[in-house]
Amino acid sequence: MNTTPAQGSIAATPSPYSAPVRFAKGDAFYKELKRRVDAYFTDTGKNPRDAWQMYLKTAILLAWAASSYIFLVFYAHAWWQGILGSISLGISAASIGFNVQHDGGHRAYSKFNWVNKVMAMTIDMLGGSSYVWNVKHNAIHHTYSNITGHDDDIDVGPLARLSPHQPRLWFHRVQHFYMWLLYGFIAIKWQIFDDFFNVAIGKIGSHKLPRPKGWDLVIFIGGKILFFTLALGIPFYFRAWLPVLVFYLTTCLINGVLLSVVFQLAHCVEEAEFPMPDESTNTMESHWAVHQVETTVDFARSSKVLTWLLGGLNFQVEHHLFHKICHVHYPALSKVVEQTCREYEIQYNEHPTFMAGVASHFKWLRRMGMPTPTA
Repeated sequence: MNTTPAQGSIAATPSPYSAPVRFAKGDAFYKELKRRVDAYFTDTGKNPRDAWQMYLKTAILLAWAASSYIFLVFYAHAWWQGILGSISLGISAASIGFNVQHDGGHRAYSKFNWVNKVMAMTIDMLGGSSYVWNVKHNAIHHTYSNITGHDDDIDVGPLARLSPHQPRLWFHRVQHFYMWLLYGFIAIKWQIFDDFFNVAIGKIGSHKLPRPKGWDLVIFIGGKILFFTLALGIPFYFRAWLPVLVFYLTTCLINGVLLSVVFQLAHCVEEAEFPMPDESTNTMESHWAVHQVETTVDFARSSKVLTWLLGGLNFQVEHHLFHKICHVHYPALSKVVEQTCREYEIQYNEHPTFMAGVASHFKWLRRMGMPTPTA
């Protein structure tokens, strides 16, 4: 079975959207790792994409979100019913993002591009933009993971210091307490500000963002209209404005915390590295694949429940190395990746449980907020 198309990485070559940071040569590790992953699919006869488990999971998650929405808008009359409905909708929306949108956006869902496109567009239904996400996440984050000034995902502005190469402000000393609350507002900020701002200025951080045209623009505008119609327009028609806003905020807070924390456990923890390019050559010390392993940490690999809900994003090392392979294969591939890392003397990092990852992120936030220099 030819699995090369599924394994091709957008990060293996410089992105047209990003600054010209180069990675070191010498890809023996990555070549051997790809050979072993190819052998896994050949030996098992499995397809890197179009897994039946994904189609079933998609149906379950969409039904979960739809039923939560219908209950919340039309049947929840008591305040506690509204809160429960909001929590359910927030969790289901995050799970759609982790599973359906994420695999579709990475073209890991299907060999048919139109299927990937449709699945990626579920983020437009959730208030984001599949167009902006493709550039921000695929082209930038997956190329320059944890490189300060290039990876926009670790730049949250002055509110927090996530990298030792970012400036420290006095209030960062307590960021390990207040950031957990602010994570909840990430989804709202993303829905009502970030996408519009990025498209308006034509940039994401220091990287160019070509403004959407044609169908991309239609999907961008149409997606926002659809989201605000579902989130506020229809509820306002049937409900009083105050409970609608309360339940909207509750849903977004749950969604934002889940999305933020899952990302942070992969990159902003004590075990992850934050390397910088050589100032004279603008070249990283490691090859791209090694860089991905060094800057990424897995967590709770043995939890089947978390793996199902998070779309395999507890296997972030495997995802960063093979993001065009469907996440249902990550548990098996993690053994291949870990063994290959061990043989090439590359540190493979993981937290045994979800809470261990949370504790590490808490400690990292506290460390980055301390007044003494931290390397």
